[in-house]
Amino acid sequence: MYINLSDSYRLASKLTLKRLNNAWQVYSSFQKSRKTKNPEIKGLPISISIEPTTACNLRCPECPSGLRSFTRPTGNLDPDHFYNLIDEIGDTLSYLIFYFQGEPYLHKHLHEMIKYASDRGIYTATSTNAHFLNEETAYKTIESGLDRLIISIDGATQETYESYRKEGKLDKVLEGTKNMVTAKKALGKKHPHILWQFLVVRPNEHEIPQIKEMAKQYGVDQLGFKTAQIYDYEFGNDLIPTIEKYARYRQLDNGQYGIKNAMENECWRMWHSCVITWDGRVVPCCFDKNAQHVFGNTTKESFKDIWTSGAYTSFRNTLLHSREDIEMCKNCTEGTKVWA
Repeated sequence: MYINLSDSYRLASKLTLKRLNNAWQVYSSFQKSRKTKNPEIKGLPISISIEPTTACNLRCPECPSGLRSFTRPTGNLDPDHFYNLIDEIGDTLSYLIFYFQGEPYLHKHLHEMIKYASDRGIYTATSTNAHFLNEETAYKTIESGLDRLIISIDGATQETYESYRKEGKLDKVLEGTKNMVTAKKALGKKHPHILWQFLVVRPNEHEIPQIKEMAKQYGVDQLGFKTAQIYDYEFGNDLIPTIEKYARYRQLDNGQYGIKNAMENECWRMWHSCVITWDGRVVPCCFDKNAQHVFGNTTKESFKDIWTSGAYTSFRNTLLHSREDIEMCKNCTEGTKVWA
């Protein structure tokens, strides 16, 4: 959960005794599991990412949605399924992200689902390419009670922006941002917290100073620089930044590339969060884009049963003993961000 200090008060205000107790159970069971190397899970997830849709209007080169390359079924989240899920675990859930793959604003019931969670005191967030944030949608977003809006803006000029955000229009992103900022002022609201997220790759790294100035100009609440996950990085890649702090990878003595971070036999995410695809599949995290590790389906069984199932326990056990054997973990750096 990428929460800055000023916005943390918003999240804290939603933490009931039941949510705090749940968070403590999750944290303590994780710490015990680390020490004993025996997976124990108490409580329910603190945070969940749920996928409104796999559809997207852009064709970004490192994204299955953009490449139209999913090996799993594609579609849209059934609102009734979502409401049932929130009814089951909403009283212990602290943070809900309406995003996995795809563009959330392509789901016609996105605002109703956000409001359903917000009305139950859950901190809500979503991530968008901002191409659909017209004036009406901006007002609906604010009225839904959304707490955090992440807007992907990966270039300060159209030429640079479209080099990664294929078929995207920077002026639409800027227009959508302006609509959100204007609507917040008109309604006298402080939320959603508007975050510009700049995914740093080699073609856009030279525009970092410019995007900092633009963030001030457009009045966003926060600017964050995110490192990019590259699928084929071993022999170098034109997307790997030359600025070291924005790269997840480093060049080795043999000329090839490797991940900077050491892979330890543990993962906090497997205790505090999970991802649910549009069709109800529970998968470990956002790195499992094609749902290769499915622990159950919330359309067929209760989430609580899935969370403590033998399949989930076995996966956590592998993490504690031989994480390097899990293919998707080999390219994981916990989504490093650098705040402006």
